[in-house]
Amino acid sequence: MSSQLLMSDFETDLARPPAVTWTVQAVKQVSFDVTVARDVLNPDNPALVRAGATGSGRQRRFVVVDAAVDRLYGGRLRAYLDHHGVDHHVHVVEVDEERKTVHTALDIVAHIDEFGIDRRREPVIAIGGGVLLDIVGFVAGTYRRHTPFVRVPTTLIGLVDAGIGVKTGVNFGTHKNRLGTYEAPAIALLDRSFLATVDDRHISNGLAEILKIALIKDRSLFEVLESHGARLIEERLQGHTAEGEHAAREVLRRAVHGMLEELQPNLWEEKLERLVDYGHSFSPSVEMRALPALLHGEAVNVDMALTTLLAWARDMVSTQERDRVFAVMRALRLPIWHPVCSLDLLIRALLDTVRHRDGQQRLPLPVGIGTAAFVNDLTELELEHAASLLRQFGEGR
Repeated sequence: MSSQLLMSDFETDLARPPAVTWTVQAVKQVSFDVTVARDVLNPDNPALVRAGATGSGRQRRFVVVDAAVDRLYGGRLRAYLDHHGVDHHVHVVEVDEERKTVHTALDIVAHIDEFGIDRRREPVIAIGGGVLLDIVGFVAGTYRRHTPFVRVPTTLIGLVDAGIGVKTGVNFGTHKNRLGTYEAPAIALLDRSFLATVDDRHISNGLAEILKIALIKDRSLFEVLESHGARLIEERLQGHTAEGEHAAREVLRRAVHGMLEELQPNLWEEKLERLVDYGHSFSPSVEMRALPALLHGEAVNVDMALTTLLAWARDMVSTQERDRVFAVMRALRLPIWHPVCSLDLLIRALLDTVRHRDGQQRLPLPVGIGTAAFVNDLTELELEHAASLLRQFGEGR
C-alpha cells in the first residue's frame, strides 16, 4: 500500500476564518488468484486448506455451504477438514434469489461471531452457487470492515461469473444486488467436478453467461457453443467423450479469461461503459419481476435476445447472424421471452439502468457475432418493436 498526506497553504491572518485542507491519498494493491482445481474435496489435495492461509499453528475455518451442496458433499467436506486437522464450523444455508437478503447475511454474521475467527489469518470459505458466493462476499467485506474469504463455486454460473470477480451483494426490496461491496476473494478455486451433480437447467443457466462473452468479444467461443452446446449440457462439462472434454476445457478457459480480461482493468467500475454489462440492462428488472420462475442466466438470455433484435433492426446484426444466435440459445435450452416482458416493464428497466450509468444508456449492442458497440439513443419506439418481435420469436411464431 502506498499513501501520501498533502496539506494546502493556510491562512495566517488571524482576523480571517482558518482555511486549510488536508488531502489523504492512498492506494491499496488488489491481487487474487483464480485457479482451476481438480477434486478439491479429495483429502490428498491440499488446495482448499491452504487457500488464503497465513501464519502457522492449528488451523481454524468457518465454512458457509449451500444446503443443496451440503446434502451432496457435506460428508466429504467434513471428512476433508478432519483429515487436515482443521478446527471448523460448517454453517449450512438455504439460499435462493428470494432469500438473498441482508437478513440471511446477518444470520451468517451471528454464527461467525459465535465461532470467533482471527480475521487476519482465518479466511471464511464459501462453497456454493452464485447467490451464496455473493452473500458471503458481502459479509466478508463488511464484517469488521474486511475479512479474507475463499470462493469455491459449485455451479457453472459461479465458475464463470459470480465466483471470479469482486462484486458482492444482496437484494433489497424489488431491486437486485442493491446493497453490496467490491471485495476481492483471497482465491477462487474452480473445480468443474461439482457440475456432475448439477441439473441440466442450471448448466444451461451458466451457459447463458458464457454465451454473453461469446457474443460481445469471442466469436471462436460462439462457434464452440454452436457445435457442442448440446453435448456440454448432456455431459455436464465432465468430458465423458474426447470431444466433450476438449469443448469443456475450451469453453471454460475462454469464458473465464474473457470475463477476467474485462473485469481486471475496471474492478471498481469507474468506467461505466462495460462490455460485460451485455445482457444486464433489462434482465435485473425482468429477473426480479419473474421470481422464482427465471434463473439469473435465463433472465440474462432474455435480455440478450431482446438486444440482438434491437441490433438487427439497426443493421448491426445480419438476419443470418440473428438466426444463428437464436439457434444457439435454443440449443442451450435457454428462454428467449417471458410473459413479464411488457413494454412498460422494459421502459422502466431501461430508466433504472440509466440511473445507474450516470444518466446515459451506455447500452452494449452486438455488432455481428463477437464484437459490440455502445449506444445512447435507444427510443421507446425501437424498444416496442423489438419487444413485439421478441414475443413472436419466444412463442415460435
